[in-house]
Amino acid sequence: MNDSVLTPERILAAAEDVLRRYGPGKATVVDVAQALGVSHGSVYRHFASKAALRDAVLRVWLERMMAPLRAITAARSSPPTRLRNWLSALREAKRDKVLGDPELFATYSALAADAREVIGEHVDHLMQQLATIVAAGIKSGDFRQVDPAATAKAIFDATSRFHYPGMAHLWADPGEDAAFAQLLDLLLTGLAAAPAPAGQMPAVASGTRRKTVRPD
Repeated sequence: MNDSVLTPERILAAAEDVLRRYGPGKATVVDVAQALGVSHGSVYRHFASKAALRDAVLRVWLERMMAPLRAITAARSSPPTRLRNWLSALREAKRDKVLGDPELFATYSALAADAREVIGEHVDHLMQQLATIVAAGIKSGDFRQVDPAATAKAIFDATSRFHYPGMAHLWADPGEDAAFAQLLDLLLTGLAAAPAPAGQMPAVASGTRRKTVRPD
């Protein structure tokens, strides 16, 4: 490949393929360069070090997981529906990666073990999305008044049993789907705003106005 057409995207695609073939313990920048038909110096002009290249590959992999979650966060469905869909999508994404391609997942897990900053950024993004959904539920009146950030963390921790790869040995158990659905119901019930007392008009969410009806 001519160096003039070498791009970060091409390098990352080649690096992902090399990591899949050799594993993170044996894959080198030289291997990536050879796969591209360039010198390793050409790769270093785009990525300053082997660690920087590995971190970039991990970010691309995590971004694939984030894309559907980001779409759910921005959806126009009700906040309770969005929260249920978001947690379900996170669970399915982890299950697909851990159970669907365990060798590739092991490779990325090895990368993640040496990239705490990248993983920290990833978790922060997840927390921000959850907090956004919770805040939307408070504004709409679907959720009671809570701290969105603290509640997001509590929800993430409470559901980790179903999306943390360290618990993957339990994911094939027969009652997994039912247990997950039960937990979602419990979380949504706990977040739900209290119904207005009999005879009292429900509160109007901020940003809306009641329409005054005049008698004829």
